[in-house]
Order: sequence, then C-alpha cells, then structure tokens
Amino acid sequence: MIERRAIGWLWAIAIALVLASTSAKAVEVDEILADPALEARARSISMELRCLVCQNQSIDDSHAPLAKDLRLIVRERLVAGDSDRQVIDFVVDRYGEFVLLRPRLSLHTAMLWGAAPVVLVIAGMLLWRLGRRTAVAPPLPLTADEEKRLARILDGSEQR
Repeated sequence: MIERRAIGWLWAIAIALVLASTSAKAVEVDEILADPALEARARSISMELRCLVCQNQSIDDSHAPLAKDLRLIVRERLVAGDSDRQVIDFVVDRYGEFVLLRPRLSLHTAMLWGAAPVVLVIAGMLLWRLGRRTAVAPPLPLTADEEKRLARILDGSEQR
C-alpha cells in the first residue's frame, strides 16, 4: 500500500509536468532556420510581437495560422539581411503598432498612459468639491407657533 506522502509527491510531480507542458512554444519544425544565430534572433523578435488572433500571446507562443505567417515573415526578412529593428518596423508598418507587445513610447502612448491619472485627479477634485457643496446646513430655529404646538404634543393635550 502506497503511503499518503508518496501519493502527495506523485500529485505534485503530475501538476508540475502539466504546468511545464503548457509553456511549449508554437514554433514548428519546418519554420526553424538552419543558422542558430538567425533562429535565436527570430525567436527574440517573435517574443516581442503580439498574435493578432490571440491578442494575449506572442507569435512565438501562439498556434494560430496568422501567428505562423508572421513567424515566417520574420524569418524571411532576417534571411534577406534585415536588422532586428527593420524586421519589427516592417511588421509594424504592415499591421500597426498594436502588434507590439511592448508599445513604443510616443506622444499618443504617453497621452494614453497619462490620461488615467489625470482623469482620476479631476474626478477626485470634483467629488471633493461636490461633497463640500452639499454639506448639511444647520436646522432653522422653531417659530413661536411651532414651539407652542410642540409643547402641546409633548404634553399630550394635542393629537397628532
């Protein structure tokens, strides 16, 4: 009979194997370049480009047909002699800046990142000002007639 401790270790090993298998890259054998240096550059570039189908994965991790096409384009451009920057610029020119997993710093990306804190500060100021404006005013004192009526109600001489 296997001890509980051994069963626990078997489960831990099984979970580790499952988790390790999910990080397998999507690059297929027919895509790999013969030159190891060019292949390493291609893999590096592929990790920077977003799969336009999956949108949360690099083209190196994605099994989508479009990701395979992009990996092939990257490799073709490298074989043609393009630098890493030229390859990335080619893909960005063709598919737009959304294809970059880490967008370049430019005016519109800075505005995009800076807009959230600015809106948050403006909203906080408006809420603070609105809160000050709607403060409860102290109640007005009772008139003489209201005081007399209140006294009668408290004495029980007047019905509500």
